[in-house]
Amino acid sequence: MSPGVPGPSLLELRCPRCGAPCSTRFYGPCDDCRDQLRSSMGTEARAVESTEYEPKMNVTPNAVATKD
Repeated sequence: MSPGVPGPSLLELRCPRCGAPCSTRFYGPCDDCRDQLRSSMGTEARAVESTEYEPKMNVTPNAVATKD
């Protein structure tokens, strides 16, 4: 962080999940609830194969694009 630039301020609020008081930069679950959610709901990232785009049979090419 650059000198003279104030850091992010912390919000004093209650966790929307468990109701415990916490200090965070953004509104959301506290650190303990976030860890519980990651362990129960989180999964590892995975590669997803996508197929090449094939237009439907009822799609016709643009008349200007096919003009000779």
